[in-house]
Amino acid sequence: MELAELLIILTGSLIVTAFARWRGLPAPLVTVGVALLVSLIPGVPDVEIDSELILTVVLPPLLYSAALDVSLLNFRESRAQIARLGVGAVVVTAFAVGGVAYLMIPDMTLPAALLVGAVVAPPDAVSAAAIGRRLGLPRKVMTVLSGESLINDAASLTLVKVFLAIVGGASLTVWDDLGIFALAIGVGVAVGLVLGFVAHRVRMRIDDPVIENVIGLLLPFVAYITAEELGGSGVLGVVAAGLYVGFNSPRTGYATRLQERPFWSAADVVLEGFVFALIGLQLRAVVLDVADSERGLGQSVGVALAVLAVVVLVRPVFVFGSHYAARAARYVFLSPLLRRLRRVPALRRARAAPALRAVRYRPQPRMDWRQLTVISWTGMRGVVTLAAAVSIPAVTQSSIAVPARDTMFLIAFIVTVGTLLIQGLTLPVVIRALGVRDETQRDRDLAAELEIFATSTEETMAYVERRRPVWEERWGAELTDRAVRSTTTRLLRQNEALQRTAVDDADEREANGPTDDQARRRREAPHAIGTIRRELLAKRREVVLRERDAGNLDEEVMRRVLLGLDAEELAMDTSALASTRS
Repeated sequence: MELAELLIILTGSLIVTAFARWRGLPAPLVTVGVALLVSLIPGVPDVEIDSELILTVVLPPLLYSAALDVSLLNFRESRAQIARLGVGAVVVTAFAVGGVAYLMIPDMTLPAALLVGAVVAPPDAVSAAAIGRRLGLPRKVMTVLSGESLINDAASLTLVKVFLAIVGGASLTVWDDLGIFALAIGVGVAVGLVLGFVAHRVRMRIDDPVIENVIGLLLPFVAYITAEELGGSGVLGVVAAGLYVGFNSPRTGYATRLQERPFWSAADVVLEGFVFALIGLQLRAVVLDVADSERGLGQSVGVALAVLAVVVLVRPVFVFGSHYAARAARYVFLSPLLRRLRRVPALRRARAAPALRAVRYRPQPRMDWRQLTVISWTGMRGVVTLAAAVSIPAVTQSSIAVPARDTMFLIAFIVTVGTLLIQGLTLPVVIRALGVRDETQRDRDLAAELEIFATSTEETMAYVERRRPVWEERWGAELTDRAVRSTTTRLLRQNEALQRTAVDDADEREANGPTDDQARRRREAPHAIGTIRRELLAKRREVVLRERDAGNLDEEVMRRVLLGLDAEELAMDTSALASTRS
């Protein structure tokens, strides 16, 4: 791919993505659709995709950014569900698709058919997560979807490696395959945790937000390449590093966090748009290659549509079947075993130890059939399917031709686009029809913020009294008293006002019950307050810019004033509690 082509695709995909976001449309679908139309225009050159570009340049930052946003505590709580979908669903889908492809393509060997299954097995949560956030899916559902997308790529790419080796003539037993999986998991996770630990420690030792963010920028690439070179899973290396850094990021400086989030959000938009544009631009080349093959376009499209149907149908069967099978196994085997173990005094004392808190058994979050239905309909394919398909060589290292390679890419293409169209377009309808929303999430978040605000205020006041003698010795009693009074008075007043408002609202709901008009006003109050505050902030910015333009305000002073106004608006956008303050 030439530099000019790369810039054109990046620019075009960004324009289409911006339009889709402006109109509230699903950006991946719109980007693929526009790219499909562009590929049919006469004179548009074929775009060749370099699999190394996708796997080593595009995939690591996307995975790292997603891992930073995943709650490690929620991930750990839902780890059983995530593991079932991230590994089990990938393996089952690969074998189901492989069986269908083997039966329908005469010249395709069974290992090559399973290779196709591994390519199309992993869903991409980009589209599903965007839709889920917009429609207010429950947080536990979003955790499962995000967590699944972090590990299913590793499972898929490891399967691709195994089946490609078998296609090339390698004789692998089941134990060999399990060994490859164990090595990929062990080395990948170990490399990611070590590099994440080192990167976090380095960032804690320096006081330079720019350098700290540069370290964060390099980390996913270093983790991916190092894990792959050592025989592990680069995907798991990136994910482990991202989870570790994301969990420990509150310990870094505030400036680093404020710079890091918008950077990775921008990177996600650019890279996701680029990849989905590449998917659409491949249409003409794929069709021409398959039409010139001995199987012909009609047969290959028929096989691809059959595989698409299998991919769509296998996921709901696996989601419901594995969920209820796991519940049955837990009630029949695990619960009685845990009850017996808790009766052992030594184990009961060990279980109470703080060091073992992280590994204690916790029941996975319960999900009803509606939430399971939504999860089963989030099987859209994306980046990894495209990259894995492109990475399949025409001839293996042992000089053995890969059977029906052109049809493999057509299958991957049709499955990717088909799932985006079928499931991506209908997922919002499914969510709305089933009513899978968490209407009380914002209220619970607000209550949690109020509680932690009160707790932090109480402990801060106690800390002030403990530190006062040290401060008085350093700065004198008068200056210390003035500084303490200035900082604590506002904090106490704000905490008292927030707690009083929360109690008054609770008393009103308990005593009278809200009328429809009261409920509407309560829902609209944060929006009204936020709107007024933003108008006032905009007016203050207008005054600052006017004075700067008139030459009455130095540019450096203006930047400092605007930074304070930006920080105030940022607090409104990121905190449910801040958005309710007047």
